[in-house]
Amino acid sequence: MRRHRRLGRNRFHLGLLTLSVGTLTLIPVSTPYAAEGPLAFANPGFEDGATDDWTFTSGHTGVATNNPYSGSKLVYLDQGSGYSVSQTVTAPRSGTYDFSGWFAAGGDGGRLVIKVNGKAKGAAAKIPSQVLYNKQTVSRISVKEGDKVTFAVKSSPNGWVNFDDVEVSPSAPNDPRISGSGCKGTDCATLQEMFSWAKAKANSWVRMPGSTGPINADEQNTGGTSTGIYSTTYWAGYPFRSDFYLRDVAHQLVGAHLLGLDKENKTMLKAFAKSATPSHAYDPYWAINFDAKTPASIDYHSSSEFVRELPAPFELVQKINDAYTWTGNSAYVHDSTLSRYVSNTVGSAGDPTGPFIKKHTPSAPVVDNGNVPVPEATSGWIFDGTATYNEGTEGTLVQAGDAVGSQYQAYRAAKNLAKASGDSTNADQYSKAATDLYKRFNKTWSGDPSDDTASKVVRAYDTSGKPVTGWGNENSWFMPLKSIMEPGKRANNYLSYIDTQAASDSGPRNLEAVTYLPDVFQQHPDVTVNGSTGRDTAWKWMKHIYSKIGDTHSTGRLLNGDYPEVSFTLVGQIVQGLMGIQPDAGNNALSTLSQLPGDISSLQVSSIPVGSGTVTLKHGSATDSTLSNTSSSGSYSWTAKFLGKHKSISVCGDSQKPSYGKTTDGSAYTYATVTVRAGKSCHVSVGNK
Repeated sequence: MRRHRRLGRNRFHLGLLTLSVGTLTLIPVSTPYAAEGPLAFANPGFEDGATDDWTFTSGHTGVATNNPYSGSKLVYLDQGSGYSVSQTVTAPRSGTYDFSGWFAAGGDGGRLVIKVNGKAKGAAAKIPSQVLYNKQTVSRISVKEGDKVTFAVKSSPNGWVNFDDVEVSPSAPNDPRISGSGCKGTDCATLQEMFSWAKAKANSWVRMPGSTGPINADEQNTGGTSTGIYSTTYWAGYPFRSDFYLRDVAHQLVGAHLLGLDKENKTMLKAFAKSATPSHAYDPYWAINFDAKTPASIDYHSSSEFVRELPAPFELVQKINDAYTWTGNSAYVHDSTLSRYVSNTVGSAGDPTGPFIKKHTPSAPVVDNGNVPVPEATSGWIFDGTATYNEGTEGTLVQAGDAVGSQYQAYRAAKNLAKASGDSTNADQYSKAATDLYKRFNKTWSGDPSDDTASKVVRAYDTSGKPVTGWGNENSWFMPLKSIMEPGKRANNYLSYIDTQAASDSGPRNLEAVTYLPDVFQQHPDVTVNGSTGRDTAWKWMKHIYSKIGDTHSTGRLLNGDYPEVSFTLVGQIVQGLMGIQPDAGNNALSTLSQLPGDISSLQVSSIPVGSGTVTLKHGSATDSTLSNTSSSGSYSWTAKFLGKHKSISVCGDSQKPSYGKTTDGSAYTYATVTVRAGKSCHVSVGNK
């Protein structure tokens, strides 16, 4: 590490190149405010130097240039007690906000404090001894219009403090909570700490709509190429870039919904859908700035040269449906931009393959998939289009397992959306397309279905048509993640193979890639994975991810916990994953199946948003669940599922004849369906008497 001394002072501050993320439109106290303006602070990146907007302790604080997080300047506080840098602004409207900044420090003891009308509010954020800039946040501070809000940084007696890029985020509308857990060892504390951290960190990535910030800020343009008005969005990608990424949004969507960020999800999904034009061969943008319309210049050079990877367009179709099943918002079914995108991508009754698949399926494909259309790529270069999310680690692939699995789920999603719109013709077409692709994959595409050797499963094809086996990161784990592998010994062995390879030196180096692994194993909760259940394996990987949030990211530019995907996915994996919730908000329904690992015997989650209401769900054990409808009105049709084939089932205190089914991985379950009205609860349990 290099340390640079400030001229004329016998004090030291870290010298580390960092990158630009943004500047907000600000309202200092002395300036009249308009009620429609956002709550923000003046000169948040200190690029204007030591202006009158900020108050500095004389002689021990100031603006420096040696260690900025973004742009060219930062604020420093010398080691010692009682030094501070602060700014007070007037709140233009009432609301609840999160306040953040980027900090580096030579010792523990510094603090970020938020005051309202002179009184400290919330828990002060402790600034750790960390030479790499990290984001610290004070969450959920309520203010009223006209309140005086102070952002203050306090010095540390143990070392210097640097900070940069002050941010204000609207607090997430929903705040799910966990309680009543029964655990072994330290897992209870780990789960609670994990969830509290993930919620607060995910919320800190929400952008303030109506604020002004840089467009195309990245490592090549640290201050951006222009400025723009930010839309209702959140960060999904590197925090030193001013944009959100399709792949990241797809993976963060459920966690964002659980925090009530449905407006943000819809804005971002629609922005991607709108970008998939004929001039782009119906590929959506890979990344879009926070204005929700401008493509990120680092990933978009022209209409023929921009980053595109075959799984992404199909994942966008799936996530449009996921947003619908969680919210019940009919716009996901009827909005012309979204519905056009779905039909352009996976076809319609008038055009069964759709223009996207046509544009990406040559008349003489490298891989013969019979009458089943499977798009192909011709390049290993992301700006020409690749077949896989696994970038730059192998030769050119024309087809890959992550794209094929995503295509399968896109058909299933399109079927559900068509049914919701009353379009049985297209629903039947999508159902057939999904079935045909599933059969082709398991009979031919992925190799000999009778060979259970995991390392021989085909997970891609190269440009010569040669099958590619072995370990392929995303194009390996996306196949079971997207449930395209037929249940059985072969698929089960492959899950163990994924677990082993991901933990080896061949596993992903970047933690955000690892965040898919809990999802993979939560899709297969009852399968044996290297001697453990899928749900236990998922929990193992969740704990691994959480244990690494303080480590340096593979880029060397940030801490792992400051990559947004890490926090958003943990929120989703705890609520949807551990609790096994499958929503159907369009029909005021949901199903549940406990996926708690062996070390967590019981768990309750409150304020789970489904449609226009909320529920509280408790799994008291693997054999009993309670659903409370905490909505102000309406009812839910609840299907309570339990792994295994049980002889008896009790529903709201009454014995019923049990019903049986199978999960996507072939595991048997017992279930009953009951209506739970607003303000009511129902307990369902199974037994073998």
